[in-house]
Amino acid sequence: MKPIKPIKRVDGTVRVPGSKSFTQRALIAASLAGGGFSIIKGALISEDTEHLMAALATAGAAVQRNGSDNIAVRGTGGKPTAPAQPIYMGNNGTGLRLLTGAVSVGQGTFVIDGDERMRQRPIQPLVDALRQLGVEASCVKENGCPPVKVLANGLPGGQVTLASGLSSQYLSSLLLAAPCAGKDVRIRVAGPVPSWPYVKMTLRVMAHFGIRVIEDTDGSFFIRAPQVYRPTEYLVEGDVSSATYFMAAAAVCGGTVNIANVNPDSCQGDMRFADILKTFGCALADSGRGLTVTGPLSNHEAISFELQDTPDMVPALAVVCAFRKGPTVLKNIGHLRVKESDRITALTNELRKIGAKVEERSDEMTVQGLASRGAAIECYRDHRIAMSFAVAGLALEGVLITDPDCVRKSFPGFWDQLALLG
Repeated sequence: MKPIKPIKRVDGTVRVPGSKSFTQRALIAASLAGGGFSIIKGALISEDTEHLMAALATAGAAVQRNGSDNIAVRGTGGKPTAPAQPIYMGNNGTGLRLLTGAVSVGQGTFVIDGDERMRQRPIQPLVDALRQLGVEASCVKENGCPPVKVLANGLPGGQVTLASGLSSQYLSSLLLAAPCAGKDVRIRVAGPVPSWPYVKMTLRVMAHFGIRVIEDTDGSFFIRAPQVYRPTEYLVEGDVSSATYFMAAAAVCGGTVNIANVNPDSCQGDMRFADILKTFGCALADSGRGLTVTGPLSNHEAISFELQDTPDMVPALAVVCAFRKGPTVLKNIGHLRVKESDRITALTNELRKIGAKVEERSDEMTVQGLASRGAAIECYRDHRIAMSFAVAGLALEGVLITDPDCVRKSFPGFWDQLALLG
């Protein structure tokens, strides 16, 4: 257990690791490139990305750590090869789904597996989409979840339709694989896609590696194939999802936090967190040294937010809402139930422990403060639950984080950075 020491007022400058979303997309693109090495600078080195780096190496890419946060990758030229053993991805949902699409362009029988929780997380819609493109893919246990088997003989290509309301990771996986297909690919989405900013991140990475994707007026994506990923140098920007915990600390405790390596103009969807804190009465500034947030929050009126596009910031937001007097309704968050934990239930349980009033529904929750007491926080092996409730511990006496090591999944240095606020 890790006890969190309360502080009266935050004041400090912190740095967050490179974006996990950008790092993993860049790793996939670099692994499919032909020719020389790509250099990914400022990458996140964490449990999740180490699983993906190891997976890409077993599939034929050369992957080398180059300093503390640089990765050199020599790709397979769009021809990954199947290893003899299953590829283990832990509970890296993004990495496993992106990798499933990427290996479909290769040769051999790929089996991609994960830990117990990953085996409960859905992937059937991606498997079905790959089948539409001519790939022989299946869920080994026929339950719609990993392990996944891909009998790869190149990605034939063609047309595919994704149902509405599905994870953006399925679309990103298809987009990343499509340039290596044998013929042109058109991807249609039958309705809205949750977490749309992450699709935009995928398209941005692909463009940097030389791939052209045409977004048609009907909402479909057309990828002429084959195209070749170009080896390049890629700079990963600071992770805004990781920054939300420090923004939240300023809102809950008062004082000023500067996040030195976050671009206030970032396209990452979780930049919306800063806008929400502004609605709550916090002040934001761009001093040329990153993003600065000054609290405390002062707006306690009833308010609601549509959050289908920004799932990763919901845990930190829910904790901030536990320190507001008025009710906050967090809407369209049903996809949080299939993350590293069922985050809606996890947040409900733990917020109630610290005294907040919470109502849980299938795809939304209402949070109303005021949080008033410490508690031992169950983390559900979920990094975002641990880091979010660490923020509550800065304002409440007696908060204990029961599984502090789970933050290694995305932010190994989190506890050291948190200590800089006091």
